[in-house]
Amino acid sequence: MHKQEPFFLEKGSEANQEFDDDGRPRRTGTWMSASAHIITAVVGSGVLSLTWCLGQLGWILGTLLLLVFAVISWFTCILLTNCYRSPDATRNYNYMQAVKANLGGLKYKFCGIAQYETLVGVSIGYTITSSISMAAIKRSSCFHRYGHDMGCHTSNNSYLLTFAAIEIILSQIPNFHKLSFLSIVATVMSFAYSTIGVGLSIAKIAGGGHPKTSLGIPAKEDLSSTDKLWNIFCAIGDIAFAYSFCAILIEIQDTLKSSPPEKKVMKTATTIGISASTSFYMLCGLLGYAAFGNDAPGNYLTGFGFYEPFWLVDIGNLCVVIHLLGAYQVVVQPFFAFVENWCHRKWPESEFVNKEHSIGAFRINLLRLIWRSTYVILATLVAMIFPFFNAFLALIGSTTFWPLTVYFPIEMYISQAKIRRNSFTWIWLKALSLVCLLVSLLAAAGSICGLVASIQTFELFQSVS
Repeated sequence: MHKQEPFFLEKGSEANQEFDDDGRPRRTGTWMSASAHIITAVVGSGVLSLTWCLGQLGWILGTLLLLVFAVISWFTCILLTNCYRSPDATRNYNYMQAVKANLGGLKYKFCGIAQYETLVGVSIGYTITSSISMAAIKRSSCFHRYGHDMGCHTSNNSYLLTFAAIEIILSQIPNFHKLSFLSIVATVMSFAYSTIGVGLSIAKIAGGGHPKTSLGIPAKEDLSSTDKLWNIFCAIGDIAFAYSFCAILIEIQDTLKSSPPEKKVMKTATTIGISASTSFYMLCGLLGYAAFGNDAPGNYLTGFGFYEPFWLVDIGNLCVVIHLLGAYQVVVQPFFAFVENWCHRKWPESEFVNKEHSIGAFRINLLRLIWRSTYVILATLVAMIFPFFNAFLALIGSTTFWPLTVYFPIEMYISQAKIRRNSFTWIWLKALSLVCLLVSLLAAAGSICGLVASIQTFELFQSVS
């Protein structure tokens, strides 16, 4: 990517206050805004499936994997923060550029495929989750009115379209730097629905019933050994998805002030973000498993293990929807920017591509309006065709966790630090990468089997909650 010259250097203090060392408008992000972005991206729809994951893995393996994925994600993200600036101190504005600067062109292309597959997949997953939560609000009121034995089923299509309409409006926010307020609201919502889930779980545990749980992998008589194995792999993919924010770490870091050094602030924000997220994951996953046992629903706020108080269940699902409205923008902004920057380079004289039109207090760019609206519509269409919550999340997590969260950060660290080949550090970093690759492949196999099984019984555009 072409770097702008620091044209303000000879313009005096006024310009110095307006622009950073790369000639771009001065960044204003802090550890607080970066932490909010991270929590918004991490504590997404993945937290809702963790109770089901524990139901497939049991207490020991489930808890261990939650901690292991958290530690690996934290470690590799710390490595990645060092890649925001190249050795000559120039900035890398996004993940792909960092890979290109450190590893070269071929791996840069591989990174682009993996990163944008993640961002597109996550945005589709958020669309599915939001529609299910919207439908759950209607079903909750129906259960309260007519009793728990009623099916109260409802089509998800109208909710998918409602979510898409709101995202078309929000997608006109021009870039990452304008998302801080949306991220803070989304972060508050994530804490709110996680807390509600924890509270409902505690209330269910206190109410007795004592559902069956297992220290080891649960024995499920209603499933064949093969199906049980695929569910275990799918659960691992869901946990990987729950920590899949590494793809936007460099973009978040690019919002930070230059002083103190961005990597120092980003390491603090990463530690805070992952620690807070993991704490909520442990609370939601473990307490949810204690409440529901081995028969935990795929989504513990919409699977209706909780019926009462119905108004609190409704508030929890409303918080999920509000959170995902913001999280969608956080994860998809790098993809929007990638396409738009390419268009700016390709057609620098085009008014359609470059001109901003003022409409009252708003500024509209035709390329941004049409391209982003089209993307939201296409993502919603895919969500209508493949509305399978657990298997879809697992597929995204399993296919992208290894390259983006493990492989590229480790390879860039080895290149930057000039780690000697076959040294102890080189060997254990490579071994970590290999183990994560094998786990990702197994999780991908499980999620694909889950998707195949779901598709066999699904009628096109007939998603029902």
